[in-house]
Amino acid sequence: MHDHPQVRASPIFPVTDLRRALAHYAALGCSVSTHDEGYGFAARGGVELHLVVVEDGDPRKGPAAAYLHVPDADSLAAEWAHVPGTEAPMDTSYGLREGRHVDPDGNLLRFGSPLASRP
Repeated sequence: MHDHPQVRASPIFPVTDLRRALAHYAALGCSVSTHDEGYGFAARGGVELHLVVVEDGDPRKGPAAAYLHVPDADSLAAEWAHVPGTEAPMDTSYGLREGRHVDPDGNLLRFGSPLASRP
């Protein structure tokens, strides 16, 4: 079998106001930058989100979503608790502890970690 180069994915989130979106993701602990006035980036821990300004009628008009597999969902939720749109994690029937964060444009970041084993 041949080795394949590592594949990465960067979810693209539609936004209406790039400056507001970049400030929001900076508050979540992301490093943010811009390509131009209509396109920016928010990166943290190996995840890079692309933020694109969309107008009504644009086929990319969202919202969009991404799932973040994290070591500790409660720790991330506590870090993000000061940012509006963060919901505390809950245990799921499928073995994960999951929380969510919805940004000002309605884009969803779900995040989860494995439930701790019970004795």
